[in-house]
Amino acid sequence: MEELSQITTAFSDSENGSTACFGGDSSADVAALRRLSENLGSLFLSPESGSYTDARIAVGSSELRVHRCVLSARSPFFREVFANLPEKEKVKIGDLVKELDVSYEALVAVLQYIYTGQAAALPKGLCVCVDEECSHVGCRPVVDFMVQMLYVSFTFQIFELANLFQRRLLDVLDKVAADDIVVILSVAKLCSKYCSRLVDKCIDIVVRSDVDIITLEKALCPETVKQIMDLRLSLGLLTPQNRNFPDKHARRIHRALESDDIELVRMLLKEGHTTLDDACALHYAVAYCDPKITTEILDLGLVDVNHRNLRGYTVLHIAAMRKEPKIMVSLLTKGARPSDLTSDGRKPLQISKRLTNHEDYNKTIEQGQASPKGRLCIEILEQAERKDPQVGEASVSLAMAGDELREKLLYLENRVALARMMFPEEARVAMDIAQVDGTSEFTSNRGSNHLPGNQRTTVDLNETPFKVREEHLARIRALSKTVELGKRFFPRASAALNKLMDDDAELTCLGKDTTEEKKRRYYELQAVLRKACSEDKEERTSATSPPSSSSTSGRVVRAKR
Repeated sequence: MEELSQITTAFSDSENGSTACFGGDSSADVAALRRLSENLGSLFLSPESGSYTDARIAVGSSELRVHRCVLSARSPFFREVFANLPEKEKVKIGDLVKELDVSYEALVAVLQYIYTGQAAALPKGLCVCVDEECSHVGCRPVVDFMVQMLYVSFTFQIFELANLFQRRLLDVLDKVAADDIVVILSVAKLCSKYCSRLVDKCIDIVVRSDVDIITLEKALCPETVKQIMDLRLSLGLLTPQNRNFPDKHARRIHRALESDDIELVRMLLKEGHTTLDDACALHYAVAYCDPKITTEILDLGLVDVNHRNLRGYTVLHIAAMRKEPKIMVSLLTKGARPSDLTSDGRKPLQISKRLTNHEDYNKTIEQGQASPKGRLCIEILEQAERKDPQVGEASVSLAMAGDELREKLLYLENRVALARMMFPEEARVAMDIAQVDGTSEFTSNRGSNHLPGNQRTTVDLNETPFKVREEHLARIRALSKTVELGKRFFPRASAALNKLMDDDAELTCLGKDTTEEKKRRYYELQAVLRKACSEDKEERTSATSPPSSSSTSGRVVRAKR
């Protein structure tokens, strides 16, 4: 009886809510509906069904082939979309769902429901976070997928599915972190016509939580923020501290940070109305501003990198929530403590794990593809918690002789160039923190660097006699720091580069005259590289690619002898 009720509800008319009559609760009716569901499902999911489709929906680099008649029969939304869409024409998901980023998997799940009338189980890889201690009931991957399902089904006017996910979200709200409740509330407000119960429950939880007004203002409409603050005031939940924060002086600093105007920040500080710590300026920059602003604030030397905001969060906790590796490394190199706990006992590493889904964390990285930021953040924090001292092997004496310095520069240029080819995201994080782009790049000849779009200032490494200049010293400092950061925060990648660079320096690039023996050895080292990169995590691999002479981002420098 319950199964029949679910199936007939699934095939109800979305426009008037009436349920089709199939003659009571006979087993024959149930079997017929099940066969219909299976047949329509195979029409959508079977690879052979592509020849029968007459429309396409693009999601990123992928696309789904669909049938106008099926979608139009079940969804008034699609009926209107296809009314003016030429046959076989492709429509982008961004043109259908405008106010929320939707994953390929969420779209497939909603379309599968339209075809079959049955809601599939949540995809395990996407709805499981990396934290092994998590029950995976209300962690962020689960929340993200369910709010996508809620909003897409609401937009497509599949209201029975929207109601299903509203109920599912209501069931797990007590397991969801307060900041993720805000995420649910922001989406539920978009669907408020059919999600009033979810909106009311989320508002009640947020009112009684410690979520600050800045977080609310960034995620919610002004009317909802006002409603929450008025309720807090009426219930006596606002303390003098959080009632007066941020004041007008703190807000002026926040606006200057958003405008990337550090000089204006300096001027505001000179007025003496507030400090960077009192304004939680570093917290704000880490959460909402360009990563370079974090570095510039730290360089002022006026902030406590372990300062806590009114919620008891350090900036490293905020960086874990944002999942930006560059910011995380900036903070750690300035002394941020990865062991500090939030008021509810969470370390930055746990926060980062709860925000990262299992599939992204363990997926295979294609050749030349950047590592997922969530995974990099977890690896950085794990390495920081091991409290490994910074490796000093890359440091050099700046008083060394000219020829020796040239050899050191050659080694560092080659090493960083290889890192940029093989580990692009990790290399970019380390190079940005070390401010490599502010130094002059060394080349084997001047002509090789005049490529379209290349604006770097270069210095010839082959002048004779070789004279040590200030630009050489600045470059070697930046490259040395890059290597040290790599060894500290990305030890596996660094070990692989050690093997590739130190085992046979002549194999760091292949030219036209390379012998077969050197080619064989080169590819053997590539295999060593891939193996080293997979040791940390199960089923993770990193592919390498040969250096390209046409790209300065991967150029290996070879000095003339």
